[in-house]
Amino acid sequence: MATVDDVRAIALALPGALERVGGHTGEPAWRVSSGQFAWVRGPRATDLAQLAALDRTWPDGDVLGVRVDGLDEKEALLAAEPMALFTIPHFDGYPAVLVRLDRIDGERLAELIADAWLTRAPARIARAWLAERGLEA
Repeated sequence: MATVDDVRAIALALPGALERVGGHTGEPAWRVSSGQFAWVRGPRATDLAQLAALDRTWPDGDVLGVRVDGLDEKEALLAAEPMALFTIPHFDGYPAVLVRLDRIDGERLAELIADAWLTRAPARIARAWLAERGLEA
């Protein structure tokens, strides 16, 4: 089981990552100069109503939103990890998934956050980070 503090440590270890507090949510979010890659996401009233219409509910515990590299990746992740990852109607057509922190281990969380960071990090910095780990861009 992961926590928001785990998310914070993972995200802030990535080059150029900063933490901000959402103006209308008060929840932490992590970003680089080109945009947000992870954020704590609680349900909004609209989310709850839309989920209720689908006979679904918002899960208990903390939920993290993470960017993904396109809608195909989003669908693949949702199919592969339905116990830990989910989406809501608000994210239809948007390249992100929601992560149940109480259903994911730290290693997998670190992978998801790093992948999210790679979608937003400047290309030069992302290439250098991948090369340091023996990975290709």
